[in-house]
Amino acid sequence: MTTNIENAISERDEVLWEIAKKRADFKSHLVSYVIVNIFLWSLWYFSGMRGKNDFPWPLWVTLGWGIGLGFNYAGAYIFPKSNSVQREYEKLQNEQR
Repeated sequence: MTTNIENAISERDEVLWEIAKKRADFKSHLVSYVIVNIFLWSLWYFSGMRGKNDFPWPLWVTLGWGIGLGFNYAGAYIFPKSNSVQREYEKLQNEQR
């Protein structure tokens, strides 16, 4: 039979595991973002499509993907514990007690 302390430690480890997983996923996402954007901007630069009036088309990819990366960062570092399913589950458990 496990004690309340063992349950708390086990539960805390799961939370830390989820936070660590989110942060590792963010770092992987960041590396992909940097590599792909370097490739796209190099392609645009060396293809001769840059000129005085030409709009840099890789900007759309950089901005769009950057927004997603920003949300990924927020979920990993700013609000790492904001698991809405877990919060709702705990709320329902508290209501039953």
